Amino acid sequence: MASTARTSLPRTIAAHAVLLAYTVIALFPVFVIVINAFKARRDIFNDPLALPNAESFSLVGFETVTSQGDFLLYFQNSLIVTIVSLACVLLFGAMAAFALSEYRFKGNPLMGLYLALGIMIPIRLGTVAILQMMVASGLVNTLTALILVYTAQGLPLAIFILSEFMRTVSSDLKNAGRVDGLSEYRIFFTLVLPLVRPAMATVAVFTMIPIWNDLWFPLILAPAEATKTVTLGAQVFIGQFVTNWNAVLAALTLAIVPVLILYLIFSRQLIRGITSGAVK
Repeated sequence: MASTARTSLPRTIAAHAVLLAYTVIALFPVFVIVINAFKARRDIFNDPLALPNAESFSLVGFETVTSQGDFLLYFQNSLIVTIVSLACVLLFGAMAAFALSEYRFKGNPLMGLYLALGIMIPIRLGTVAILQMMVASGLVNTLTALILVYTAQGLPLAIFILSEFMRTVSSDLKNAGRVDGLSEYRIFFTLVLPLVRPAMATVAVFTMIPIWNDLWFPLILAPAEATKTVTLGAQVFIGQFVTNWNAVLAALTLAIVPVLILYLIFSRQLIRGITSGAVK
């Protein structure tokens, strides 16, 4: 037992060292963005890694963001697109995952393969076809176009993750609900969904971040002033010859806040979902 403990201690230290190094690498760009958002332009270039002090502290970037352009509208558009897309992905993804895990039909394996292809093939490869469809449907420069694209983008991974979790839900529990006269919808919403909340939180985080940070589809499908998102709106401060770095960094700092709040809310469920998947 003592020898096992001695051999496992170096492995534990090595694992924690690797994780700590990865955390530092991942958070370092965020740290640089946030501290420089509260500094004057001169101090950003003179010492970008220094913390703001009494001399370098400045809110000029945030003042520019709130006064130039319509950042509140961009923020609102991003919130609407992200929340509605996330709700559609979770609802339709969970329903499709329940159907694939609960019912057996001839096309079940083919459907699983189709979803796997949806995960492996980037949706951006179909940008031209998507743009043509949106033009034909009259949805260009609307938030609906972004919601439809992001829902289609998030569904394959959501269905894949949720179906694996739903297969672990006790069949006796669902059969008992059927014996009691519950409909399939009642079984799904009242018995199954509460048991897969960790998986739902995992899907929510993995789905929200790409949607919130995306620049590609807002630039192509909704570049109008009334439909710009936060990431696209931040490009207003980037010019061909002159870039207002104070405003850019301030806009990016404000854009980080919703992602951070979501993680703080779902962190416990997210960790439970990831560790449950690892155990299975």
